[in-house]
Amino acid sequence: MMDYRQIQYFVVLFEEGSVTRAASRLNIVQPALSMQVARLEEELGRQLFVRSNRGMVATEHATQMYARFLPILAEFERARSELLETGGELAGHARIGLPASIAQDVLPAALAEFSLRFPRVSVSVTEAYSEALVQGVTSGQLDSAIINMPRRLTLRAETVLEEEFVLATGPRHVQLPDKLAFREVTQLKLVLPTRQHGLRAALEGFADAAGFQLECALEIDSLPAIAQVVEQGELATLLPRIALRSRFAEGRLRVHSVVRPALARQLVAVSHPRRPVPPPAETLLKVLVQHMRERKSEQTP
Repeated sequence: MMDYRQIQYFVVLFEEGSVTRAASRLNIVQPALSMQVARLEEELGRQLFVRSNRGMVATEHATQMYARFLPILAEFERARSELLETGGELAGHARIGLPASIAQDVLPAALAEFSLRFPRVSVSVTEAYSEALVQGVTSGQLDSAIINMPRRLTLRAETVLEEEFVLATGPRHVQLPDKLAFREVTQLKLVLPTRQHGLRAALEGFADAAGFQLECALEIDSLPAIAQVVEQGELATLLPRIALRSRFAEGRLRVHSVVRPALARQLVAVSHPRRPVPPPAETLLKVLVQHMRERKSEQTP
């Protein structure tokens, strides 16, 4: 008869797409994982995975199973975490998502603190575009996520931070004032994320509302790559201050405030309206938000 362990092993293997990675995440040996999945396939009379040079490829039947079992497993883990928490120590698994602009600067320190305070909680962090993170929370693959507030959203959302966009230029760029009107910024040659990126959508929204058009000379989704292009060339960029904080501090980029109007993004923590966020994920989010706010308070105008 199908049991919880088989369902758990199946879900992790589906998400990882690799026996090696799934076994490592479950902290078990690979043969034990393969045996449980084989037993599940035998009981169902259906093949769930196909081995390929890309790893374990899920069949259509596995995809249907995953969609059905993931919410059940998430609810079980939430209940388990709450019961363990009553014993005095938080335990369980936290699955959260973050945009790159947050993950690359805040995540390492936040995870270090969280792991020290809550050693019995395992963590999975997904870095992706806001749209993909919304899908992850909707499907149950993520407990919660911090995203750039979209125009339309069906998930439960709580504002965690408002952060300004700043203009960044490199040493080779012509000298600019410390403050520029948004109209002046739109006349510069910019390197920006592509339109698939939540930050670009926010910037386009600001431009449309002001009746301006951004002149994008280069599109790159990698924020570190954008920073390197600006450092080495004559293009400028518009990004949240937190995404470039270390480069500003090291003097590798110059920062300019944008005024008339000032540009700010709203970061929200999203969760499923019918699934409470499990205590481990809720606690991790609190630690992350605290670090985000501390980073913001450290930033100089």
